Amino acid sequence: MLEKYTPVIEQFTLIPSSGGRFEVTVDDRLIYSKKATGRHAEEGEVARLFEEATGVKPMPRE
Repeated sequence: MLEKYTPVIEQFTLIPSSGGRFEVTVDDRLIYSKKATGRHAEEGEVARLFEEATGVKPMPRE
């Protein structure tokens, strides 16, 4: 995430928790929750949800 979206991410915080919880929020809005879906995110799923939430596309690789 950081490599692809560095120019648009002002803050990135990891918050330890218990019980296998994995949640991703953007601007205080929950975009993915393992607890709610009952499964871990699929490859690329969180990035896609981030793009949908922000309208930002990843930086091209050189």
